[in-house]
Amino acid sequence: MLKKIKIYGSIFILLVITLFIINSLSKDEVGDISLGMFTLKDIKINTLIDPLVPGVTCHIANVEDTFSLSDPSDSSISCRQTGLISSVMIAKIDKSKSGEVVFKKSKSIFLKTMKVRRIFDAKNQTLMYLSYATKETSGSFKHSLSTVPLWGTKAYVAQTISVAD
Repeated sequence: MLKKIKIYGSIFILLVITLFIINSLSKDEVGDISLGMFTLKDIKINTLIDPLVPGVTCHIANVEDTFSLSDPSDSSISCRQTGLISSVMIAKIDKSKSGEVVFKKSKSIFLKTMKVRRIFDAKNQTLMYLSYATKETSGSFKHSLSTVPLWGTKAYVAQTISVAD
């Protein structure tokens, strides 16, 4: 019985190490900043191109711990228009108040995930990108917000405003 536990434990550890290695070899990683000589934590910067609105590029910075079973929940996001945004693209996105998840990344073997959700603000003609962790940390759900206005794009729909005299 003890021998089986050792074998399964070894397999589990190998799977976890493999998962972290594969996760660290991300092809969308554009930056890797060490936080010091005596720490295994790094700030990783990843690029996300919105799959339905490819004219938007987001950069997400978050801390990763090489040998930890759970990375910190803090993240930062910045999104900009980097190409064409058309009304056809906007027509395809989820326009509900909760929007839709466009990116997710595991931050822990304990079901913590970092997600990026796109929400459309129709009144202000703006795409909002919310980066957040799915697990509460220190009494808070960590999150960050970036916006991409449609003003000046082919997707912008002018609002009719009546001005009372």
